Amino acid sequence: MIRLLVLCGLALMAACTNANDLDEAPAYLGNFYLGHNVVVAPNLTKGPASREATKEEWIAAMTEAMTDRFGRYDGSKLYHLGVSVEGYVLAIPGVPIVASPKSALILNVTAWDDEKGAKLNAKPHLVTVVETVSGNTFLGSGLTQSKETQMLNLSRNAAKQIQNWLVQQNNERGWFEDDGVPANDKSSGARQAETPAADAQNEAVSAPKAAAETAPIPEAESASPPLPSEAPSAADLANAAAEVIEEPTVAPPPVE
Repeated sequence: MIRLLVLCGLALMAACTNANDLDEAPAYLGNFYLGHNVVVAPNLTKGPASREATKEEWIAAMTEAMTDRFGRYDGSKLYHLGVSVEGYVLAIPGVPIVASPKSALILNVTAWDDEKGAKLNAKPHLVTVVETVSGNTFLGSGLTQSKETQMLNLSRNAAKQIQNWLVQQNNERGWFEDDGVPANDKSSGARQAETPAADAQNEAVSAPKAAAETAPIPEAESASPPLPSEAPSAADLANAAAEVIEEPTVAPPPVE
């Protein structure tokens, strides 16, 4: 019920963050290197006025989006990310302006430190994404985009928002710093000093790559949301939905 209420209310919120930046240098994440990219959908809920998408389709879409965004990092330490897709709305064609629905996605994410064998966040982090008004979606993406394009946009946006969260945690808590000192407490020079020299970078990168192949896969259940007694409060949902990301530019295939 909570997921359905969130999905219905997402279209009322607005903000802007560009997710179409994969051809640019990735945001600073210290010593981060992606190990296992675990995506599950055990509690998937379809919202009202939505096209149908299977668990397998969402798992494939989110896995690809996470790999595209986090596979660019070449840090010296291994981390795992677990995502549980919880609910979605893939807008269907409606009456323009008056009853044109919006597409939305809600999921939970957990990060693991491979070396410590422990989660970085004890409670799954709630992420919510909703399409924003653009040239392609002014009349509702149900009228202008196929299901596949809607899923592509939402998945890319979700991965971007997860990156924003990880950057924030590193800035404030030093999750991906060798010395554990928050990145915000360091000067830019100190950050650069932690980056491997060019002639030693290949050696530094090879270690986490090799470890990623043998590291045990975190239990998929750990990416799932809390039990009902620990369900996010209304304040948690409002805070999580405060940032809505701008859709990247994607050439839409023919509408179904």
